[in-house]
Amino acid sequence: TRWAIAVFFVVVGVLHFTNPDSLLTIMSPALPWHLELVYIRGFFEILGGLGLLIGFSRKLASWGLVALLAAVYPANINMLVNEIYLEGMAQEKWLLWARMPLQFVLAAGVCWVGGIWPFGQRAGSSTLARPAEAV
Repeated sequence: TRWAIAVFFVVVGVLHFTNPDSLLTIMSPALPWHLELVYIRGFFEILGGLGLLIGFSRKLASWGLVALLAAVYPANINMLVNEIYLEGMAQEKWLLWARMPLQFVLAAGVCWVGGIWPFGQRAGSSTLARPAEAV
């Protein structure tokens, strides 16, 4: 699971550099420096994805990715309210609605593989190995 989530963030981060135009359309007009923010987001997605794979940086990367997901959530709201679709995305309103809870599922996955959730769980307190300790 950790590898899947890490690869997801690295790939999406790279897409911010290779295809920034499609992401500019979902940015709120209230924000300045749209292109720069797309590049900054891409950089931190790549950094966070790689950080999930390295033991000493896993928790910090997890917290950073959760913060990033929270920071970009308004873009999903903007997409829904203004019916903005990404390039190649089927123009179905339900897809815009589906993106909303998926951000929370992704955040929960990041927290789980980063070892920051469930909170207070100690090693050995469960029959399942925590992702941070799994081989």
